[in-house]
Amino acid sequence: MNRHEFRRRWSELHGGVEVQGVIKGWLTISFVIARVLNFLRITPNFVTTLGLLASILIYFTSYTSQLIALVIFSLICDGVDGSLAIYGDRASKFGELYDSIADRITEALWLMGATFVGVPVRWAIAIWVLGATQEYARARLASLGYSEIGVVTPTERPVRAIFVIAVTISFWLGYDFATEIAIGFTALQAISVLIVMRMARSILK
Repeated sequence: MNRHEFRRRWSELHGGVEVQGVIKGWLTISFVIARVLNFLRITPNFVTTLGLLASILIYFTSYTSQLIALVIFSLICDGVDGSLAIYGDRASKFGELYDSIADRITEALWLMGATFVGVPVRWAIAIWVLGATQEYARARLASLGYSEIGVVTPTERPVRAIFVIAVTISFWLGYDFATEIAIGFTALQAISVLIVMRMARSILK
């Protein structure tokens, strides 16, 4: 599979999202990683499991550097598992289900880590609920046969990881901005849900 075909297939599986900007940059990197992993005969589900295990380790860490490293590694695994499935033509319904479940667990553990560095639990819960709602709405649309919604919100999964990394760095530098950042991000998450719901309404008329 060449790079062009890889990008086209990725776009089809992600609701027809245009491959440009940051997405194009990431897919360029993940294409190379996926090619190497496919050569090594590593499966997409194994990569998903690695990401899940990395997020579980957040529960046991007490160092900001480790928290950041684990979030980044689990996020990379989340991006690479799908790319590997596309590149190796090993996409499966079970893999999609496993990846979705792992994503929700991983994000809960990311936000648990955020509470370690000053984010109040109530805001962490609000962020997780809104993020899960956004993804659930997409999943329901897909189950109704509307997989190509083609909308990108301000708080896609990588941005949720960046939020956790940002509050962790803020804590490490000695700044007490976690609550304010969390409130702002909660508002952004709410806007993202509205964007998805607005798109859903226009599709389901």
